Amino acid sequence: MQARGPLVARWRTLLRGPVEAGALQQATVEVENAGSAAWRTRGVEDGLFLAYHWLDERGNAIVWDGPRTALVRTVEPGETLRQELGLRGPIPPGRYRLAVDLVEEHRFWLAELGSPAYEEDVDVLPRDASGARAFLGDAVEPSGDWHERVRALHEEGYVAVGGAVEQERGLVKRREPALDAYAPGGGRHPRFPHPLVCPSLLPPLEPNCEVAGLPAYAPGSDEPSMFDGRLVIRLRSRSGRRRG
Repeated sequence: MQARGPLVARWRTLLRGPVEAGALQQATVEVENAGSAAWRTRGVEDGLFLAYHWLDERGNAIVWDGPRTALVRTVEPGETLRQELGLRGPIPPGRYRLAVDLVEEHRFWLAELGSPAYEEDVDVLPRDASGARAFLGDAVEPSGDWHERVRALHEEGYVAVGGAVEQERGLVKRREPALDAYAPGGGRHPRFPHPLVCPSLLPPLEPNCEVAGLPAYAPGSDEPSMFDGRLVIRLRSRSGRRRG
């Protein structure tokens, strides 16, 4: 039964491309204002916004607060809005249910008022990792499974991947204090507070800083990144030869 009231959405279509884990695309949504109140976005966090949830097969939220997309114009009762919606795939790949809705920021989603969201099942694909580039340089040696683990993380949905740094020890070789935060051990950290050293990056990303003279990437966007302490690179001695 169609909801009635001031804020009612009647969803028409959602046009999108294949969804890759972690990747952003511009989908096109078409929705009718079937209520009695006009829709408008009034500011950065004021008014109505297009947004979405990613749910599992039982309806549990995997991603509740998808990025907000401001309405491009005021939508009067009886009018139909057609506009682009930023849609980022969830992590990891798999079967999800996408629920697109309108949200009054800090107050309610229209579905909470009885106006059903647009819902469809989506098979989220692994992210394309074919263009990944490792910025290792000549002074480091990756562990044997480094490239395999990095590719798996890219396909899981992460655009930037980095890991631990093992420093050589000896009477001559000095330890770099700037690399202490990158000691091997531990697990995954999607909100690692330091730049990723000698990272693997998907295009168009490139290193944007250095740590102890090594190429590094400091995440600064909504693109998902991952530090994994099991990804280990070893610093070579200045002569280029490993110590015995």
